[in-house]
Amino acid sequence: MAEKSRRVAIYARVSTDGQSVDNQLRELAIVAERHGWEVVATYTDEGISGAKGRDSRPGYDALCGAVGRREVDMVAAWSVDRLGRSLQHLVAFPGALDAKGVDLYLHVQGLDTSTPAGRAMFQMLGVFSEFERAMIQERVRAGLAKARANGKRLGRPPALTPRQRRQVREDRAEGKSLRALAKKYGTTAPTVRRVLAQEAPS
Repeated sequence: MAEKSRRVAIYARVSTDGQSVDNQLRELAIVAERHGWEVVATYTDEGISGAKGRDSRPGYDALCGAVGRREVDMVAAWSVDRLGRSLQHLVAFPGALDAKGVDLYLHVQGLDTSTPAGRAMFQMLGVFSEFERAMIQERVRAGLAKARANGKRLGRPPALTPRQRRQVREDRAEGKSLRALAKKYGTTAPTVRRVLAQEAPS
């Protein structure tokens, strides 16, 4: 009995309006034909950064919807940076695919999770992603510790007292800038702006 053709969704993205998804679509169509895959849907996002979330990428959002409904057996993309701009994207998205029994093909990385080698590579990438997250957390902790050692105030600035609020209005009336007021009262310029926008107490 002949093997059932795999239903494939192709996804392509470019970051700027001056670029085109045509080359990505053409090459992925050739790959699909060579493997005997049936391209059942094509999703594109043009002029949209990969740093944007799903809600800002209509093509990617539609792709995720098709995956959730199990309308495809595999997702094919030119490279991981077409799906997103970080290693976390490479791990999170295939994880969502795996939960639905959908495979992933990435042309540039040579990743095909329908093969044993592709699954092994995916598992290795998961290990590296965990390492990257741990490194980021360590850098954040080190940065906070250094800031505290230098006497910097961390977290949200304290709320201004009613007396400080009155003084802010008086100082502003004398012509002081928002930045100067924020520095004087140990807060932020947006906080000063909100105080000034509020009606002065009677």
